[in-house]
Amino acid sequence: MHRYFWSLGPLALLMAACATTGEDGARLVSVDHYVRVKSTAPAFAGQEAKIYVREVVLADTALRGGSAPVGVVLFVHGAGTPAEVTFDVPYKDYSWMAYLARADFNVFSMDMTGYGRSTRPPAMNDPCNFSKAQQAQFVPSLIPAPCGPSHPSPITTMDSDWNDIGTVVDHLRALRRVDKVSIVGWSQGGPRAGGYAARNPAKVARLVVLAPAYTRASPFEAPSPLPPSSGPMTAQSQADFKANWDSQVGCPEQYEAAVSAAVWSEMLASDPVGATWGPGIRRAPQVPSWGFNQAVVAKMQTPFLMVTGAHDKQVAPERVRDLYADLGSKEKVIIDLACSSHNAMWEKNHLLLFKASLDWLKDGKVNGTSEGELKLGY
Repeated sequence: MHRYFWSLGPLALLMAACATTGEDGARLVSVDHYVRVKSTAPAFAGQEAKIYVREVVLADTALRGGSAPVGVVLFVHGAGTPAEVTFDVPYKDYSWMAYLARADFNVFSMDMTGYGRSTRPPAMNDPCNFSKAQQAQFVPSLIPAPCGPSHPSPITTMDSDWNDIGTVVDHLRALRRVDKVSIVGWSQGGPRAGGYAARNPAKVARLVVLAPAYTRASPFEAPSPLPPSSGPMTAQSQADFKANWDSQVGCPEQYEAAVSAAVWSEMLASDPVGATWGPGIRRAPQVPSWGFNQAVVAKMQTPFLMVTGAHDKQVAPERVRDLYADLGSKEKVIIDLACSSHNAMWEKNHLLLFKASLDWLKDGKVNGTSEGELKLGY
């Protein structure tokens, strides 16, 4: 293991990097960045937040200044699991970030305000901001009885997420001297990445989203005032995590128990406070969604690859097909991935997903197709 320390620009703090060698002999460098942003999150508005950004890149690319010849990719997480936990699983070949980095992309992931290793607004330190149903697991270890929220409105919003993404995208464009970055997302990363791209098409080259959360009739913009919330924060225990995943198993050996264990271990490491609460949980804001509806996507021209797992019960395949039908871009592909759930990137067909994303990000095609539906793994 080798460690490097350097600073890369005024928006980033000092960063530490470590290098590992994969089975193919390619040496990858993982670099931790913290990018400062003036927060627009309701629970932290006007204050400086630090956005955790992980970079994974070939060591040779890092040594020549960090600019990958293929391009820059930013991974954006979903509603609960932080990005580095989702996309950089330290088990076998399950790191999506490492897969793209070995193809000589400059790969980054980011945690929004309130998630993972990024700044968490103080409201997230109060278990009363969980719903009453979720508070039960913390009685009496943290709270004597169920309680009303101390912050009875959203902690972060879709607009504040776009502000975080915009700051990181601009940082990466300057850092790596590129005009555009590509964005890969998952679940609520659909409206996050897609909504940002719809508003900033000149800064986004291509989009890849697994299980994009899309609702045709969602609001165009934030309601004013923001709606009250009896639970502006969510908790997930390992039992919750496993039960949700197991409810979406539709074929034999769909996932390895060791992958689940690796993901959960990283989940707790990303939230050292939540790891000490009750049975050990991960905390996340409950983010209301808007700005990624039929009217918005109809105007989008960004090349868009979307993937739906055949057994996904969180974002039904029909919703992803709605997005495909409504999308204005002529460069669009939808993949129906066999033997896969909402967690397809952690399951046995993950390499089919990774390869499709690589092909799209490099060439704008999957299996020679730039528009249409493909079935993989059947």
